[in-house]
Amino acid sequence: MRVKLLVTGGAGYIGAVVVQRLLQDGHCVEVLDNFSTGHEDVELPGAVWHRGDISDAGEVLDSSFNGVVHLAAKSLVGESVEHPERYWHGNIVASLRLIDAMREVGVPRMVFSSTAAVYGEPQVDKITEDVPPTPTNPYGASKLAIDQMLTAEAKAHGLAAVSLRYFNVAGASGALSERHDPETHLIPNLLRVAMGERPEAKIFGTDYPTRDGTAIRDYIHVVDLADAHVRALHAATGGEHAVYNLGTGIGTSVREIIDAVRDVTGCEVPTSEAPRRAGDPAVLVASGDLAAAELGWHPQRNARQMVKDAWNALQQFS
Repeated sequence: MRVKLLVTGGAGYIGAVVVQRLLQDGHCVEVLDNFSTGHEDVELPGAVWHRGDISDAGEVLDSSFNGVVHLAAKSLVGESVEHPERYWHGNIVASLRLIDAMREVGVPRMVFSSTAAVYGEPQVDKITEDVPPTPTNPYGASKLAIDQMLTAEAKAHGLAAVSLRYFNVAGASGALSERHDPETHLIPNLLRVAMGERPEAKIFGTDYPTRDGTAIRDYIHVVDLADAHVRALHAATGGEHAVYNLGTGIGTSVREIIDAVRDVTGCEVPTSEAPRRAGDPAVLVASGDLAAAELGWHPQRNARQMVKDAWNALQQFS
């Protein structure tokens, strides 16, 4: 069934791939983005674009919309610590105005791009949805506040809401890839080393109690993530707020990612070892069991495929 959807943050890395997938599925998609971190050169033929903040959603939404996929957010942990007010306004207040606008015109469902950062640093092998959320920074706290809004909105007003929580997103869909500024993610930074744009990559911590001494994180391919958003839209149920963790349940170490980059690019990728960064836990891995059982979602692409797709996309911008 063809539906009409608003995607906030649709010019960003994840948002663009979600829009691409929704268009491929035949849906009518409108995008709201202020282009503060999104890219104006994103090509998604068939989408209708609106320049504006999340708070401006009331100027776009009307009763013809069937749902909202909410991906727009401020998302830098360090910035959130230094300037928490930007996250209270940009994430919490703006999202409340979006939800208000949806309620006023009767838009019935929302899929929200939350984060596994709401869990903080739990001492468990796999993070499941029943792990108590204890965010350790204002970014995670702001996302948790929005999750709590959705729970209350579903109960009080019948909203059909789904929150998706995940850690590291990687890979690309064609030319749609990571282009953050500043870039803080491991894979794109390693690829810059492979291209000769950086002299080396630092490995922060080689003495963790893990299989190779380096930190383990859960990586999800951006195309698999887009699939989860689509499945969540179909599964959203009026009066309920469902929360799903998206993870492999295994995770990939820093050294394994480096090996994948070397294998895919054929480049040496020099590295140097550095002390652990304060607050970096040894393992952060999410369980995707509930998403598998209730959404039928299973990650299809491994770390090597993420690196390969990101590398291919990077060639197009070099």
